[in-house]
Amino acid sequence: MRKDIHPDYMECKVKCACGNEFITKSNKPEMSIDICNDCHPFFTGSEKILDAAGRVEKFKSKYKLS
Repeated sequence: MRKDIHPDYMECKVKCACGNEFITKSNKPEMSIDICNDCHPFFTGSEKILDAAGRVEKFKSKYKLS
């Protein structure tokens, strides 16, 4: 690698809108994010499938899924 062209790589304190805080590495000392793994619906298990006009059932019957 060439010298003096890369940004500094340092510890970064990340703050989520839900109140969760964690440390990671980045070229910024602090970050503020809207969604993290503690509040994202996919990771919390509160993910909901919105079914418009039976599309999920139609897909499952088409490919013979349970």
